[in-house]
Formats: sequence, C-alpha cells, structure tokens
Amino acid sequence: MTIFSRLSSVLLISLLLLGCEVSNSVDPVEEQEVIVGGVNLTEVFAEPSDAEIQSVLIEWAARNPVADNVTIVLQESVQLGGSSTPATLSIVSHEVDGVLHYGAIIAPDGLVPGSAPVLVYAHGGDAGVSVDSEALLLLSLFPDLAPHFVHVVPSFRDEPLSYGGQTWQSEGPASPWDRDVDDAFALIDVATTVAPAADPSRVAVLGMSRGAGVGMLMAARSESVRQVLAFFGPTDFFGPFVQEVTTEILEGNPRQLPGLDYLSETFIVPFQDEAISLEDLRTELVRRSPILFIDRIGKLQIHHGRADTIVPVSQAERMIAAMQAAGRSADSFEGFLYDGGQHNPFTLEGSLILGSAFISQMLSDIPS
Repeated sequence: MTIFSRLSSVLLISLLLLGCEVSNSVDPVEEQEVIVGGVNLTEVFAEPSDAEIQSVLIEWAARNPVADNVTIVLQESVQLGGSSTPATLSIVSHEVDGVLHYGAIIAPDGLVPGSAPVLVYAHGGDAGVSVDSEALLLLSLFPDLAPHFVHVVPSFRDEPLSYGGQTWQSEGPASPWDRDVDDAFALIDVATTVAPAADPSRVAVLGMSRGAGVGMLMAARSESVRQVLAFFGPTDFFGPFVQEVTTEILEGNPRQLPGLDYLSETFIVPFQDEAISLEDLRTELVRRSPILFIDRIGKLQIHHGRADTIVPVSQAERMIAAMQAAGRSADSFEGFLYDGGQHNPFTLEGSLILGSAFISQMLSDIPS
C-alpha cells in the first residue's frame, strides 16, 4: 500500500498500537495545467466531447455548398499525359456561399453520360494550384486511371488557380481545411453540368498535405466520397503537433507552415486576446480533425514519411491507431509509413503504385 512506503517502521507500529486506521486509498494526482502566454492549453486541447462533435455535425448538415452563376472562362482540348487520351479542360468560375471561386474540370472525351466517377485533386500548401504543372502532371503518373475519371481541381478561397500562363484569383476569406471542403463540393456540382459524364455519387479524392486533410473531411461530410488517397496530411488538431505549434505561436516564435498563419491570426491570437471564446476555438479545431469522424469515413489509404518535417508522422500514426482501435481492416483502411520519407510523394517508394491500385477499385462498377 502506498502509504506504507511513506512511513517509517517505527511510526507504522505506533499507529497500529494506537488502533489508528490506515487508508488503502490514494488521492488521484491532478494533472498539472499547461499555461503559455496566459492561455490554458490543457483546456484548449482537452479531448473533445460527444456534444462538441455532434454540434459540428449539425452545422455541417446545414451547409449547402452548391454552385451559382457558373461561367466557363476557358475551354480547350488537352491530352492526359501518360495515356495520350484526348480530354476537354474547362476553367470555370462560380459562386459558393456568395464567394467567387475558380476551378478546373478535365473530362476525357467520349465517356458515356453519368458513367465516370469523379477524382478530386486537393492540393497542398496555401499558394493556390497550377493545373498544368501540378494537376495534369500528377494525372500523368496514373495513365491507367486518368482516362476513366472526370477530374476536378479546386483552388481554395482566397487563392489563385493558374493554367497556361494565366491566373484566376478565388475570393476570400480563406478558411483552410474547413471551407476548402465546401469549395471542392461546389466544384463537383459544377462538373455535373460542364462534364455530363461525371457521376457525383462516386467521388474519390487524391489529397496532398493540406489537401489530404480536406479529402478526409470531405469523406466525413458526404457518403458520395467513397475513397480518399491521403499523402502526409493533418488528421488531429488536438494532438501534440498542433499543441506544439500553438505553444510557439503564443511565445511569439511561430514556425513557417502552410495554414499556420491563418490559424494564428484568426483563432489562436484572438483567443489569447480574449476576442473569441474557448468554445469557438475548440469548435474550429474539431472541424479540422478528421480523426474525430472515422466512423463516417469510407475507404482511406494514408502515406506518410517518418522524416517529414512539415507534417510530422505522428499525425498519420494517430489516425492509424484510431482506425485500428475502431476495428477497421485492410478492405477499408490502409496506412503506410516510410523510413526516411519526406514531405514529397516521390520519396515514399512504391506509394504511387499502391495509390493507383487503391483508386482503381472505383472502376469496378463503371457502366459499360
């Protein structure tokens, strides 16, 4: 018994002779609160409650990210690299939530209406997306898949989309991870009009970094997103990584990471200044944490390098552990970690082959 170890043998005998009762119970040790810059991080990063998660689900259900005022601003023929398949590229503008947004839709020619699943490319970083040097280049790495999908390439609000030396600026305000999902869904809505072959009930997402988090959150919000191929993305905004970067922000020494300026300026510093509530801050963290919604995510394949210095491998490890605890088997979840792998898919040896095989599962039910 713990109290015995704290008493000398003489005192113990004395207590027994006096007939005093020695308790077997030990008072629980209270967790020491972590306070940085006047902010109680123990409260901020406490495990989310069911009520907090349910509140976000209700708010998501009330959103309606459909596209208004659709305009094709550029349309031309292209070839899907690696397959030489002729396709039509459309740069489109539309409004979502009253915000002007741009995206690209690439549809292989000759597909039967409604026959093609949609493959969303969700980019990483916060500097926008290049259709030709990024999206089309990536599609060239999947020559057996590209001809069978309608490809959707959203910029995210407050970011540029570029193609062929031209640039179109989506309006803001920015909302990394959260409203990024609305932007992607709105562009899928546009694709059903611009590319009649698109089947919006069968969606796969190829996400890189920030975009991997977007893809997982898309799957959490809609059953139409059946598969997510996620490369080195954030999964848990309540985990040690976000706690660490938050500490750095509060100490006035933030690191340079995509999306971090937004979180700092919009939520963390205002909370430190008591301009927003603890409830509001935690709600924003819940909205960006796909690990809290694994029961709503369909098929998921994760790839992450152990030497990643942008998004640490702990984010993938936490998601893998959560999926395993939930009993998810290889038919619906796979996680691959790579020794020496960095924040670049080309350093994750074999990942593109595994990813191609994973996405190809979407093709098994394409109408003939």
